[in-house]
Amino acid sequence: MRGLSDQVRIRWIQAKVSFVAEFPVPPVELRALVGRPDLESFLEPSDYPLELTRRVLDIGCGCGRQARWLLGLERRPERYLGIDIHQGMIEWDRAHLSAPGFEYVHQDVASPCLNPNGTLRVTPIPAPDHDFTLVLAISFFTHLVEDQALFYLDEVARVLAPEGVMHTTWFLFDKRAFPMMQDFQNSLYINPDDPTNAAIYDQGWLLRQLSDRGLGIRAVEPPDVRGFHWHLYIGHGLDSVELPPDDAPFGCRPPPVATESAP
Repeated sequence: MRGLSDQVRIRWIQAKVSFVAEFPVPPVELRALVGRPDLESFLEPSDYPLELTRRVLDIGCGCGRQARWLLGLERRPERYLGIDIHQGMIEWDRAHLSAPGFEYVHQDVASPCLNPNGTLRVTPIPAPDHDFTLVLAISFFTHLVEDQALFYLDEVARVLAPEGVMHTTWFLFDKRAFPMMQDFQNSLYINPDDPTNAAIYDQGWLLRQLSDRGLGIRAVEPPDVRGFHWHLYIGHGLDSVELPPDDAPFGCRPPPVATESAP
């Protein structure tokens, strides 16, 4: 793959995953803000049951990774709402990933990395109650401090359809291993200049918060790098599956940090 142009590499990867794209891939500087910027990672296909993709909310939609795959489905969602705090990525999505029923909304929530001039701490999801069969919150709660996470858990519980599922990622730890923490302290942060750079939450705290909102964990994918993303599939109802041990190999997946040159 080395030495090939981006367009040649895109065609090669699309052939590998059996997906023919009608829509362009965002530039590397935008991909770098939402995760690993390499094309292989960005073009990795998603896989959701069609009955869930009828009405989709994508919180922190970024530069359209999930929207692009949903647009490639034989039966596209009848409604897709992507929201993000980065104005440039929302503008890119509107310009390149437009389709009937697809909407992209910028929310002016402050973030040192993605929206340093933002005026809000939180803002409601612009949708009626029980509106979405699938809520995507990939790399979203991992970048919220505790009061923000609680607000958006309330919002997800409100907009998720009774039969709906939220696919979300979290950084989790077991607070019992940190005896110096107070009862009211449930999160750890890696960056004193930007606590939202990566937020790590106590497993017990998360389970209690879900239960308080009538939500439960339906399925779990543990991290592929120890301590990294737990993929949780959450729905209405109090029954939750147990979280397995994190036995993944050690590795390094640092998030992007705020820079003056970030687009």
